[in-house]
Amino acid sequence: MKMEEKRSMGKAPSAKGASSTEATLPQARLERLRKKYASKRVETAGRRRGLGGPGGPPGRGVTGGGKPQNVKKTLRRLWAYLSADALKLAAVFVCVVAGTAAMLAASYLLRPLINHLTDGSGVAVLLRGILTMAGVYAVGIAAQYLQQRIMIGIAQKALMQLRNDLFRKIQKLPVRFYDTNSHGDIMSRFTNDVDAVGEMMNNTVVQMISGLISLVGTFALMVYTNIWLTLVTVAMVPVTMLAGQMVAGSSRRFYKAQQEALGTLNGFIEETVTGQKVIKVFCHEAVAEEEFGFLNHELRDKQIKAQFFGGLMGPVMGNIGQISYSLTVIVGGILCVARGFDLGGLTVFTGYSRQFSRPINELSMQVNTVFSALAGAERVFDVMDQEPEPEDPPSACRLRDLEGTQRHRPGEVTLNHVTFGYAPETVILKDVSLYAKPGQKIAFVGSTGAGKTTIANLITRFYDIDEGTITVNGVDIRSLRRKELRRSVAMVLQDTHLFTGTVLENIRYGRLEATDQEVEQAARTAGAHSFILRLEHGYDTMIEGDGANLSQGQRQLLNIARAAISKAPILILDEATSSVDTRTEKNIERGMDRLMATRTTLVIAHRLSTVRNANAIIVLENGEVIERGDHEELLARKGRYYNLHTGLAQLE
Repeated sequence: MKMEEKRSMGKAPSAKGASSTEATLPQARLERLRKKYASKRVETAGRRRGLGGPGGPPGRGVTGGGKPQNVKKTLRRLWAYLSADALKLAAVFVCVVAGTAAMLAASYLLRPLINHLTDGSGVAVLLRGILTMAGVYAVGIAAQYLQQRIMIGIAQKALMQLRNDLFRKIQKLPVRFYDTNSHGDIMSRFTNDVDAVGEMMNNTVVQMISGLISLVGTFALMVYTNIWLTLVTVAMVPVTMLAGQMVAGSSRRFYKAQQEALGTLNGFIEETVTGQKVIKVFCHEAVAEEEFGFLNHELRDKQIKAQFFGGLMGPVMGNIGQISYSLTVIVGGILCVARGFDLGGLTVFTGYSRQFSRPINELSMQVNTVFSALAGAERVFDVMDQEPEPEDPPSACRLRDLEGTQRHRPGEVTLNHVTFGYAPETVILKDVSLYAKPGQKIAFVGSTGAGKTTIANLITRFYDIDEGTITVNGVDIRSLRRKELRRSVAMVLQDTHLFTGTVLENIRYGRLEATDQEVEQAARTAGAHSFILRLEHGYDTMIEGDGANLSQGQRQLLNIARAAISKAPILILDEATSSVDTRTEKNIERGMDRLMATRTTLVIAHRLSTVRNANAIIVLENGEVIERGDHEELLARKGRYYNLHTGLAQLE
């Protein structure tokens, strides 16, 4: 690479002009970025059909893409949320009718007033007409105020229900969904997309109802006032509709692309913020800025197109309306001269001519909101239409129902000829058979991608096996209720996660009914009690930002304490001590030995020092069990474990 190109890659893209990114980045780099995000869209589309990456759970991709769903279907689904308040909607409808009728009637009252001015009527007659118009307008204003107040309440309730349904849905989605979708994009659906729907519900729905009633009422009064002028106005309607349809078609497509680009950008921001330490340690700031600039530029391009076509609707409709108005005035003037049409009638009709196109113009001015909301609603419903985690069949049993039977063996785990792949064309585990007896500590070692973490995912039924059987407590896990199965398993993952709340609440998350004394005992078992007491408020110390005020090792100790307080007979430790120092690890091991005395423990480890005292060590390679035995037995065999232990082979 030339020196000039290297320097240009280190610069952050400027926000000036459409060509700033292209001017900053080399063409080769631009092409790579375009291919990268184009492939993400294709890859995600494939994963939606059940595909995935080799060697482990499918990586996260940016969701979105494809053509918009049926607009009518989306509107029907949104209407279902609004129609839950049928009585209030009826009240809004009454207010809209009253307000629209009042405005139309007040406009028509202008006809006799103008005619009275021309025929020399007295001041008293004019004053009565003005007061009557004022009263009618007051009724219309009051009706509009009420409809707005009621509709806002209906819209906010509908949005609350929409958010509840979306959140409830994501709680039921399988782990595969989170493995294959960007967390930032999921958050974008909760925020940007739902907000866009709210903007439409708060304003546009009422305008649509009001516009329809106004359209019908105005047309009726136009026919009553003068049929010939009505024909002139109506003749322009097909032109208006054709122009609106052409602009709206482009708007809908570009607004969908805008929402997808926004989700992609949010996903990149979330990924970058959570990975700041990695970015800084590898001096990757300039490249991150470069990639953000590219995505920001892509979003800007899509927003320009969406806003342009959305904003084009108003001027197009306005100009067509102006042409219609001009024709009406010309023909009306001719009718006044040649056919004796009254001046008041012409004045009122020209007002109705403008008012006839007003509902269409208002909707055209709201096209930004409408199509942004429809695009957002489609993305929200796309999540809600995802296949949830399968429901337990009626025949699924509970572990407690098996107590006292010969099949009830707490903590026993058996894999019998298990074959599994995250994608049909890629097999991760190949005919794996193994067992763990109650109270045993079983360790899994092997190269990265050998299938160690996959076994944990299968035991908890985050994924279902393709072939073979897995039994827990002597029962096939597919015949157990998922919640019952997962209550039997406590997990400590390599990636720690703490929730906003106190230290006490985070530990108690493992068993909500646990007492304060049990929480403290779990913390002692995990070796966390001493550092908790050194915190400012001890167990009442607030944790925020996933434990940003704690060290990585302290966060892991709290996760271990959370598992310790659980009464689950099976404990899975996925690199649980990878984030603590050797001394802390020894303290944890002593506590865990007491904890594991009555539990079956499955340890997934890369650090071989953590598995020396395991009852059995299982060596996995390429999805197959190649060795099993304790530490001394495997060393004596001088096989794969011996090579790993002595450093002759590296964990890839």
